[in-house]
Amino acid sequence: MILESLLANAVILVGLALLLWVLAVQIGDVSFVDAYWGGGMALLALVSWLRLFDPGPLATLLMAMTVIWGLRLCLHLLMRWRREGEDKRYARILSKDREKGRFAMAALTKVFLGQSVLLFIVSSPAQYGILEASSLTPVSGLALVGVALWALGIFFEWVGDWQLARFKANPANAGQVMDRGLWRYTRHPNYFGDACVWWGIWIAAASAGWWVAAATVIGPLFLTFTLTRWSGAPLLEGGMKKSRPGYADYRARTSAFVPRPPKKSAG
Repeated sequence: MILESLLANAVILVGLALLLWVLAVQIGDVSFVDAYWGGGMALLALVSWLRLFDPGPLATLLMAMTVIWGLRLCLHLLMRWRREGEDKRYARILSKDREKGRFAMAALTKVFLGQSVLLFIVSSPAQYGILEASSLTPVSGLALVGVALWALGIFFEWVGDWQLARFKANPANAGQVMDRGLWRYTRHPNYFGDACVWWGIWIAAASAGWWVAAATVIGPLFLTFTLTRWSGAPLLEGGMKKSRPGYADYRARTSAFVPRPPKKSAG
């Protein structure tokens, strides 16, 4: 039952990815795939929950945690793409393929199908936890610990994005480094919040059984690695070093991920 449901989720995700890929080829831009990340996870959680004949409180909690996070992120990134246009990161990734006339295939394999695989893995705690939780599975103390961590993550992600959007909206800040609010304590409050959200969902899902925790811990582990070591902070900071003159000083005094008080300058 659970395996069949997960396979059906994978088919739905691939179908959605193919539809979005066709759109990306038509407009020549894949940047909106970032919105697919959160929206796709919300969709998989909702579809998993709808498959249950009598969803219990834990399944409903996991679905709500994922959908609330995913829809907000999807809309935020979609509006950012509409406002700012093509993301320079994707332009760099696909530049050589575009020059050689391989944009369509590269967009499919490097972006949409690749994102789908990662999306499915990262959201596995929500999917498996929802499908495994019975109608009688209570919301335990462990689940509430997960909710608390999720709420902390929501705060950092939502407030961090809001503060950055306000900073960018002020023309006087053009070319400057955002080092105010939550950004004073971590260079990536939104990424830190993202990690907290999915570790929180994993902890809540673990209350459905130890086997759920063991089978899905790869999700938050891989997300944290991605945000801190792979395509998250490293890729973003690589561009910031070149475009923001004061970024080196900001980087030296500010925590890379976990919020901490800023270091005092040498002066």
